[in-house]
Amino acid sequence: MTGHDHDHHHHDHDHSELSETELRVRALETILTEKGYVDPAALDLLIETYETKVGPRNGARVVARAWSDPAFRARLLADATPAIAELGYAGRQGEHILAVENTPRLHNMVVCTLCSCYPWPVLGLPPVWYKSAPFRSKAVKDPRGVLADFGFELPDSTEIRVWDSTAEIRYFVLPMRPAGTEDWSEQRLADLVTRDSMIGTGLPKQPHEAA
Repeated sequence: MTGHDHDHHHHDHDHSELSETELRVRALETILTEKGYVDPAALDLLIETYETKVGPRNGARVVARAWSDPAFRARLLADATPAIAELGYAGRQGEHILAVENTPRLHNMVVCTLCSCYPWPVLGLPPVWYKSAPFRSKAVKDPRGVLADFGFELPDSTEIRVWDSTAEIRYFVLPMRPAGTEDWSEQRLADLVTRDSMIGTGLPKQPHEAA
C-alpha cells in the first residue's frame, strides 16, 4: 500500500451508518433553523452544489479531457491540482491531489484507512461505503476481494496498487479509456466515466452501455 503519514488526520468525521447520519443531520438542521442560525434556502443551495456541481461529474470531465488531450493528460499526471484547476475545479479538500493512471499492467485503488479523506472538487462527497471500516480494512488486506465485491475481476498479471489518502494528499484515479471511443467527443467520453472508476473500485462504462 502506498500513502503518507496520518498523524495530522482528524478522525472525528467517520460515519458508517447512513441512517444514523441522516437522522443527526436532520435533527441538527431542524434545531439550527428553528433558532434562526441557518437559512434553509442557503442550506439547500449548499447541498445542491455538492450533489450536482462539486461532484463526480467534475471528475468525469477531467478524465474525458485527459483521454482526448495528451498535453492535458501529461499535466494531470505531473501535477494534478493545477491541471484540475484549469477546468475550474478547486477548493476545500482539493488542495493537493495526485492523479494515478490505470494501465493494462497496473490498476490503482484509493482508500483512506484511518478516516475518509477524499478529493471533493472532483468527486463530491464520499459515499458511505468509502467511509466504512470494512472497506477501509479489506482494501488493504484483500484488494482483489474488494474488486470482486464491486462486481469485476482483473487478470492475475495486473498489479493492484492501493493508495492511502491523507489530510495532506488525496488520490484520483485516471481509468483506462474504453476501446472503440477514438472519435468520441469529450462530452460523450465523460458519460462513460463513473465515480467508482475514479476511486478504482469500478471501471468506466463501455460504449454500448452509454445512454
